[in-house]
Amino acid sequence: MKKIVLTGAAGRLGSYLREPLTKMANELVSSDIVDDIGKLYEGETYVKADLANLSEITSLLESADMVVHFGAIGDEAPFEDILQSNIIGAYTVWEAARVNGLRRVVYASSIHAVGMHPRNEYIGTDVPHKPDTFYGLAKCFAEDLASLYWDKFQMESVCMRILSCAQVTNARALGSWLSYDDLIHMVEQSVNTPLTGHTIVYGVSNNDRAPVDNSNATFLGYRPKDNAEQFAEKILAEEPPQDVNDPTFLYQGGPFAAVMPGNSGLANMNVINDKKEN
Repeated sequence: MKKIVLTGAAGRLGSYLREPLTKMANELVSSDIVDDIGKLYEGETYVKADLANLSEITSLLESADMVVHFGAIGDEAPFEDILQSNIIGAYTVWEAARVNGLRRVVYASSIHAVGMHPRNEYIGTDVPHKPDTFYGLAKCFAEDLASLYWDKFQMESVCMRILSCAQVTNARALGSWLSYDDLIHMVEQSVNTPLTGHTIVYGVSNNDRAPVDNSNATFLGYRPKDNAEQFAEKILAEEPPQDVNDPTFLYQGGPFAAVMPGNSGLANMNVINDKKEN
């Protein structure tokens, strides 16, 4: 591949994708809204661009083969903020990709697109959307946008519904954990698979307690290796009793299912910022 564009390159997950993506194309263009992301890897350049600005994103994607779209607000927020970054931002990426003739959008979707499905149900990639927040609603919009651009323009997409890609700090994460190594593997498979059409795959490691089913996406060759069960004894020994009436424990979206729309879901999660430093 000649050129891949990565949005959200300054974020925690983006920091783990930059180096692997440089090995998958002659050129990686990393992008975000910060002025600088520090030292660049060989074959990587950085371009500051605003996802809500169609002309900037159209220029960013010029001559690219694919875009790996991780840029957006990564938490629940007021609707006006989600609208600009996550909803309009998704539109600009797909439209700019269409205008520039890109082959595929690889998109960081989320479990929060289906976060109000009960946690004790083993759900597949074909379940109806049931967003738990404005953040989840934006993921539904982007997944449907991906479907539209595939049906209308034959532009491929892989929408990766990430469950929780962070260190395991609670009992829910024993099922929802996606390790950084498995994240990289999932992105690599989403880029390398010859034909994807419009595909949804859950971003989750090979956890014994995983609450989702990826059987409809096995053709991607995504075979996660890590398992959160290695953390179970310590986590369960420290976990306080769960309230059976608390939506945090009842629904796939966890803490996001419990907050009022517009209020942070991450504020109720002990997410450790272990962003990769190069």
